[in-house]
Amino acid sequence: MNYRTKTYIAADWDHDGDAVEQLYKWKNGKGWSLDFPDAHELTQSRDSSLACSIKASLKTRMDASKKFVLIVGEHTNTVTKGGCQFCDSYNHYIGYCAKGKTVDTRSFIKYECDKAYEAGIKIIVLYKDVKVNREKCPAVIRYTGEHIPMIYKGIDGKRYWDYDAVKKALEV
Repeated sequence: MNYRTKTYIAADWDHDGDAVEQLYKWKNGKGWSLDFPDAHELTQSRDSSLACSIKASLKTRMDASKKFVLIVGEHTNTVTKGGCQFCDSYNHYIGYCAKGKTVDTRSFIKYECDKAYEAGIKIIVLYKDVKVNREKCPAVIRYTGEHIPMIYKGIDGKRYWDYDAVKKALEV
């Protein structure tokens, strides 16, 4: 029996929250038919939690997921949030956690990408741009899965969210 039924959304929420919000508009809004069982409904994480506690919650979500969707923006590959080295419980002199937890210096995004790759689940990378730029994507999944832009340029020269491309990528 396959217990992986969810879709996991990962992004630099500080800079690319608008793209995440757009996915949820398409999922929950009237007139749209983007449907996916959301892994984020399983457990909640708080920004005030320790990075190790948040990563445990992320792992629970990932373990229930059959699809991993990463939204890539300008800062995705350089974000450091989530690394133990930025936690008050981390002892910089000897490199250990004062709370006895395992030290993990990866950002939340790199942790999520590593876990998705290790799990062998379907990987979909959505670029918050009109083109795919793999240099902005974390190395472990840079050449894995399906990579598509989630924005297109209209004939009027303006940029628009590409519902049809995203829907097609998520439905497969």
